[in-house]
Amino acid sequence: MSDELKDQNQISIELSEEIAEGEYANLVMVAHSNSEFVVDFIRLMPGVMKAKVKSRIIVTPEHAKRLMQALQDNVAKYEETFGEIKQTKDVPKFPMNFGGTIGEA
Repeated sequence: MSDELKDQNQISIELSEEIAEGEYANLVMVAHSNSEFVVDFIRLMPGVMKAKVKSRIIVTPEHAKRLMQALQDNVAKYEETFGEIKQTKDVPKFPMNFGGTIGEA
């Protein structure tokens, strides 16, 4: 493939300083409809009964599946390098319901 054709197929991605800093989230809520997945990244602080959604990402079902595959691939690579990620058996109990189908991660 020529360099000129390669350049035509590359996407330039801009990352602002504000977005590059990132947001800490320790809870993820996922809801979906027939046409989209809504992923809310939430920061829940110990002893505080109010949590704040720090970021909401809305994607198509196809992109949700690609995201899941990318996460699975990256977790596998992480565990190959650093060892198995330990999970506690305790599942947090949150009195949250946004209505509709909900998944937690």
